[in-house]
Amino acid sequence: MKKKASSVETGELQIKNKGDYSQLLIPLISLLVLIIFNVIRDVGFFNISIISNNQGYKVLSGNIISILNGASELAILAMGMTLVTAACGGQDISVGAAAAIAGSVFVKILRGGGAITPGLVIVAFLACCAVAVVFGAFNGTLVAVFNIQPMIATLILFTAGRSIAYWINGGATPTVTSPIINALGGFIPGVPVPTPIFIVAICGIIFALLFKFTNLGLYTQAVGINHRAARLNGINTTWVKLLSFMILGICCAVSGVIAVGRLGLINHETLLLEIEMDAILAVAIGGNALGGGKFKMAGSVLGAYAIQTLTTTLYAMKVPSTSIKAYKAVVIILIVLLGSPVFKEAANKIKLRFTGGKEPVTVEGK
Repeated sequence: MKKKASSVETGELQIKNKGDYSQLLIPLISLLVLIIFNVIRDVGFFNISIISNNQGYKVLSGNIISILNGASELAILAMGMTLVTAACGGQDISVGAAAAIAGSVFVKILRGGGAITPGLVIVAFLACCAVAVVFGAFNGTLVAVFNIQPMIATLILFTAGRSIAYWINGGATPTVTSPIINALGGFIPGVPVPTPIFIVAICGIIFALLFKFTNLGLYTQAVGINHRAARLNGINTTWVKLLSFMILGICCAVSGVIAVGRLGLINHETLLLEIEMDAILAVAIGGNALGGGKFKMAGSVLGAYAIQTLTTTLYAMKVPSTSIKAYKAVVIILIVLLGSPVFKEAANKIKLRFTGGKEPVTVEGK
């Protein structure tokens, strides 16, 4: 049975369903606008063809495939960033550095283990996940235990992370040549769809099952909305915040492994460089409050694909790479402003004016 709230604070834990799907409007509209623009600019922009890759396998090719494939690391990081943002009301700016550390550990074990076999790849992956979780726990401890603002706490690893990745492999940029590694960042023989797309789908399914069969989603939102009320209701707020950073650490490891698989080497200086800002923007474009609370992970994933679609569009328009960031910044500012509370309030006023001034009915969740 559902209990009535005994106080104003506990009442804040009641999470409502209102806006659950309207939250996806901003990323969906952003993608729709980009799609329409590209169709008008170039009718064949979204054509998909079958070509032979360097290994001689038949694979799918086209801008859609490039967008889905290129956004893989960003989409995975956006999933983890969503949890941290929702629970802690702040963002982790060290995800690129953490991915570089995880990738360095992955390559280090592969090169030191002799012939690269499926078993060795699994061991290397588990090891880099463990290392990333440790660094995630370090960030989480600063935030959850010492109450340091997330962006400040993660500035430490942001600054030192790539140096740590440099030390792991002795300052070298070692390569790893193996069909297994190539498949992780490219194509599985006989499968025409890039492997990273499948990895994103698997991560999404894992998160969906996690939210369905555990209270992680509810607890994360509760802590983000009001951590004092959450604590009064028996939720271990410190553990929830710490766990969100540890899960983000695993996302960093997965993204780092994909990036290594794409390149066939580890370069601590360039691996997922500056992806932190894109991950934060994906969360914002996804309609999630950057101050914490309710979240929609699907929105963040759509936000990641919107950012990659924008990047692919700019490249297709032959915009110089040095100017792409400026163009992206202008478009992203517009998207974020459309999702701002001020714009939403103005939109609601206009909506009420056309609906006769009637407030929409609010339905409480179960």
